Amino acid sequence: MSLKLNKVAEISLIFWLMKIVATTLGETLGDFLSMTMHLGYTVSLVYTFVFFLILVITQISSKSFSSSLYWLVIVATTTLGTEISDYIDRSLGWGYTLGSLFLLTLLLSTLYLWKKEVGNLNVYPIQNKKTEIFYWIAILFSNSLGTAFGDYLSDVLNLPYIMGALVTLGIILIVLILHYKTKINVILLFWVAFIFTRPFGATFGDLLTKPVSNGGLDLGTLNATIVSVGILLLFIGYTRFKRDPNSKAK
Repeated sequence: MSLKLNKVAEISLIFWLMKIVATTLGETLGDFLSMTMHLGYTVSLVYTFVFFLILVITQISSKSFSSSLYWLVIVATTTLGTEISDYIDRSLGWGYTLGSLFLLTLLLSTLYLWKKEVGNLNVYPIQNKKTEIFYWIAILFSNSLGTAFGDYLSDVLNLPYIMGALVTLGIILIVLILHYKTKINVILLFWVAFIFTRPFGATFGDLLTKPVSNGGLDLGTLNATIVSVGILLLFIGYTRFKRDPNSKAK
């Protein structure tokens, strides 16, 4: 098939920067819905699931790549991932350790089925609907897992938000070194990086929103969400101006 049919963003430095901002936005928006708006984890889970479902169906049904739509779906997975993790860990009472193991199992099962049904785990380009469905399910579970792991660092290991961010940043840097200095499978490294950019963004979101007494900056979930939206929009505008992955990105 022609690369013009590709439906996902190219993996590059700007991709990872946007992913981190999107995860920060997902964390602050999820907390805004469940905590600031007092909707609770169950109601927030339903709302964010509907939001995600509408966007992902639109994305899969579209005939060409749209950077705005793509990143909206990413934000939807990070927001829904926050609610899924919080629901499992807090509403169901499973805790962060068991919740993380459960989400890891879901992610590995998705990747196994993807490999079995498609024959590969390539994340770019993606040119058919079956692969794209597996792609978005894996992204949703990886973002949910990343949320749970970030909460595990702060609530179970009692690491300050800055320290949690440094731990996940260290893992990301190790993945980067392994990518350039070794022959480790790039798909494996992609998913490791994708998982750990989620808690990195989440801990950064916590740093912005949590009280000063808890090691945060106390900006509030609404202000942090607005700032994150602004930064992500700037990145989207930059990618539209600088590069065109599918000849006519919308």
